Amino acid sequence: MQIIERIHEMRSWSETQRCQGRRLVLVPTMGFLHEGHLSLVCDARKRGDQVVVSIFVNPAQFAPQEDFAAYPRDFERDRQLLQKERVDVLFHPSVDEIYPEGYQTQIKVERLSVPLCGVVRPGHFRGVATVVAKLLNIVRPHVAVFGRKDYQQLQVIRRLVADLNYDIEIVGHPTVREADGLALSSRNVYLNAEGRKAALCLSRSLGLAESLARQGEKRGKAIVDAVQAEIGKEPLAKMEYVILCDPETLQEVDRIDQDAVLALAVSIGKARLIDNTVIKP
Repeated sequence: MQIIERIHEMRSWSETQRCQGRRLVLVPTMGFLHEGHLSLVCDARKRGDQVVVSIFVNPAQFAPQEDFAAYPRDFERDRQLLQKERVDVLFHPSVDEIYPEGYQTQIKVERLSVPLCGVVRPGHFRGVATVVAKLLNIVRPHVAVFGRKDYQQLQVIRRLVADLNYDIEIVGHPTVREADGLALSSRNVYLNAEGRKAALCLSRSLGLAESLARQGEKRGKAIVDAVQAEIGKEPLAKMEYVILCDPETLQEVDRIDQDAVLALAVSIGKARLIDNTVIKP
């Protein structure tokens, strides 16, 4: 596995591979890799000839009060994991490489960035859109793979790619969960044993919503109320939002007459956790 830290070297490598007719697949990450990330790598391997994984903790998507400095990092462990997965290139640029002195350009995906996490994290998706646009320009992949757990992020990126005419396929990979249902996340490291148990209220409440829909419940309010009540049983859980929304526009829906996404965000101690599921009529 080759480790590349400079933009011009990454571009040169990609250009060489493209000229040789190879199909490139990018998996963007912020590191501190877990099995969810590695499942994205496995998916990527099936979709092209060469796999690039980027590790870059992006300061532009953290607000001043958020956990940028404390965000978990372990580059050597990440390197070893990616080596075992036969990744071709690990792209690991510095902050100064991505945002050099004088940098002042940002990308905003207007409407999709507003609801859900956008309410309490203003500017977050502007940072996400900006760094993803830069990574796509630098690596020039044919395909990029993202996890569906970060559903709003996935939709923002799809919109970005469509609006800016990138000739890149965006793949949404299913959420990877522990055996007990907890969605894998780098921020799960913030959970102690008690918090880890409390965090199961997220997947449990999503399962309740799916069950209600299977039983014929179509009223959005009834499903959201039931999910909020289920999460409310957990004293350590602090609800941020529970919203039933359109899968593409992320606007709230009142009834489940077609597929809808139930998205939620819950804080348990220092860990801010998000999860979602597609509710079918």
